[in-house]
Amino acid sequence: MVTVPLDIDSLIGAALAPILGVVAFWFLQLFFIELQKRMLSKLRHRHEAFCRFTNFIGILFQSICHALGYAVTRSGIAAFQLTVDYGKVEPKKEKTGIFEWIARSFLLFGPFFIPAGLVLLFSYVVLDNGFVFSTSAQYTFVGSLTDVGGSLFTFANAFVSFLVTIDLFNPIHVGFLFVMLFFGLGIRPSYIVEGRKEKIDMIYDLKHIKNHLIQKPLYIFASIGIIYVFYLLSLFLNPQLYLAVFSVLGLISLTAVIALLLTYLIIILIRATDEIRAYWKTVPFVTLIVSYVLARVSFIYYPMKQVETISLLVMMVSTLIITILLIKYKRTNRFKTATKMKHVRVADGKKITSKKRTD
Repeated sequence: MVTVPLDIDSLIGAALAPILGVVAFWFLQLFFIELQKRMLSKLRHRHEAFCRFTNFIGILFQSICHALGYAVTRSGIAAFQLTVDYGKVEPKKEKTGIFEWIARSFLLFGPFFIPAGLVLLFSYVVLDNGFVFSTSAQYTFVGSLTDVGGSLFTFANAFVSFLVTIDLFNPIHVGFLFVMLFFGLGIRPSYIVEGRKEKIDMIYDLKHIKNHLIQKPLYIFASIGIIYVFYLLSLFLNPQLYLAVFSVLGLISLTAVIALLLTYLIIILIRATDEIRAYWKTVPFVTLIVSYVLARVSFIYYPMKQVETISLLVMMVSTLIITILLIKYKRTNRFKTATKMKHVRVADGKKITSKKRTD
C-alpha cells in the first residue's frame, strides 16, 4: 500500500496528465500521416502501382482491426472482403448497444494503435534498454507528465541508437526494418472506393471519430469512469501500473511516427529518381546495396570501431552523391517532352478545326 497526499492535483491532475500526453502524441501521429499522404499524392501520376500497394496495406490493417472488433464482441465474422481499393467485414450476428459501439471503436481507433503495437512488440527483441517505466514520488500533474515523457525519451533514444548502429548483415535487424517500412507505408489508406472515390485524410478521420464519440456520450462517461477507478486503484496499490499503461500507448504512437519518418526517405528517393532518365533510375537503389556491402567487406580487412554506423554513412553519402550526379547529367528532358505534347495538342486542334470547316 502506497501513501499519497489526497489533494486535487493528486486525485485529478496526476490522472489527467498521461491521457493528455497520449492524445498529444496521437495528434502528432495524425500530422505525420497526413504529411506522408501528401508526399504519396505527388507520386501517384508516375507510380500508381506503388501508391495502390500502400493503399492496399492500409485497407488490410483497417479490415483486420474491424474483424478484431467483431471477434472481441463475439459477433463472429460472416464475410471478409478485401481489394486494393476497398475492404469490408460483415458480422455473423448484428449486435447493438455497447457491443456495436466497441466494434466500431476498433475500426476507428484500431488502425492507429493495433498494428503499431505489434511492431512495438517486435522492437522488444532488438532494443536492449528502451523499455523503462519510471515513477517519481510526486503524484501531481507535472510529475505524471514528466514520468511518461521520461519513458518516451528513453525509448526514442534507444530506437535512434539502434537505427544508427543497425547491422544490415543481421537477418533479425533487416526483418525488423522491413516490418517498420511495411507498417509505415500502410499505416492508413489514402482513399476508399465504394461506388465513388472517397479521400481519406486527417479531417476525414477526425470527423468520423467525433461523430462516433458524440453519438453515445453515455459510453464515453462510462469509459472515463472505468479509467479513473483504475487510476485510484493503481494510485494506492502500485502507481507505476497506471503510468506504464499510458506510457505504452505513447510508445505505440512514437513507434508509428518513427516508422513514418523512415518511409519519408524511401518516398524522397523515389521522387528524386523521377528526375533521371528511365534506364538510369535503378542506379541509386543498386548503389544502396553495393556501397553498404563494399563498406562492410572492406572493414573485414581494415577493422575499426563502429563498423555498422560508418557503413550506413558510406551507403547514404554514396547514394546521395550518385543521385545528384544522375539528376545533373542524366536528367529527364522535360522541356522536350512538354514541347512534344504541345505540338500534339496543336496538331489535334488543327484537325478539329479543319473538320469543322469541312462540315
